[in-house]
Amino acid sequence: MEPLIKYVQDKYIEKKDFPEFSSGDTLTVYYEIKEGGKTRTQFFKGTVIQVKGTGATKTFTIRKMSGDVGVERVFPINMPALQKIEVNRRGKVRRSRIYYFRNLKGKKARIKDA
Repeated sequence: MEPLIKYVQDKYIEKKDFPEFSSGDTLTVYYEIKEGGKTRTQFFKGTVIQVKGTGATKTFTIRKMSGDVGVERVFPINMPALQKIEVNRRGKVRRSRIYYFRNLKGKKARIKDA
């Protein structure tokens, strides 16, 4: 069954060329939003807290602080509305999924540069 799924993914899902990134990096993700008949580009800038999956099923979660409230968003890498990903900073973390980052505030929530 797995070769069939891989064949369909390779044949019908378009691959976009995005830069390599990992957890701890700060990204800006540009994606398209449709409101009524109009479309506009919106961006989401934050820290990657996890990268999950491989190939066409890869997803990544970005967390940003909006005032005092933390906002997380999960992006599939093959989402058609995804236009561009910019890597703003490379971060050095010792884990691949930094869920502990949710509980940190202030200076403790900083990530060292790689």
